Amino acid sequence: MSDTFISTKPIPVRERLIMALDVPGIPEAQALVEELGDAVIFYKVGMELFMSGDYFAFIEWLKARNKKVFVDLKFFDIPATVGRAIKALSSKGVDLATIHGNDSIMEAAAQAKGDLKVLAVTALTSLDRGDLDDLGFQCDVKQLVLSRAKRALQIGCDGIVSSGLEVSMIREELGQKLLVITPGIRPVDNREDDDQKRAVSVEQAIQNGADYLVVGRPIRDAADRKAMAEKIQSQIAALFD
Repeated sequence: MSDTFISTKPIPVRERLIMALDVPGIPEAQALVEELGDAVIFYKVGMELFMSGDYFAFIEWLKARNKKVFVDLKFFDIPATVGRAIKALSSKGVDLATIHGNDSIMEAAAQAKGDLKVLAVTALTSLDRGDLDDLGFQCDVKQLVLSRAKRALQIGCDGIVSSGLEVSMIREELGQKLLVITPGIRPVDNREDDDQKRAVSVEQAIQNGADYLVVGRPIRDAADRKAMAEKIQSQIAALFD
């Protein structure tokens, strides 16, 4: 596979791994962060933790430990509401946040983001062609992702969330202009109960042009979580050497 799409952005290599804290509560999340130690610098905090309470206190706890924070709540509401939510979030020291929706929603978020980097969701990695048909999208997955990426760039979003399967197409069309965050990373073959239908390996995602990789279950469910995180860090680092 060609390496021409490998990210050229000045991102410290060990910050390119984002650990998804998809656990039931704050105590479990804190224990996992402490267990991983310096193996992980960047963390994704999503809806499950939001519903468990003390979400913003936990963000402050992460920032106090010099961690970077990706708020993945996929804000989707009327544009004014999304804009106010993003403006409020920008004061929390958060590094990345996701939004969903149409041009007006993206515009409101882009105008309110301040130093916060706003990411537009393209197509969830849990969706395949059949799912998009059911949702009424009469286009190919790649066409949908590319269309949303182009709109996000034009409107002023900082980046997108995209499966690693579509990243090379985005890079070919748009170069290195957008941050691309890729979830659904699987260092090993998918399990039968895995809900990520468009998953890729660490190597494939980086070679296709992803700037950041979001990894959850492969680390969380490992027998030695820190060792697994360091293994993935080594795989990423080898591609940038």
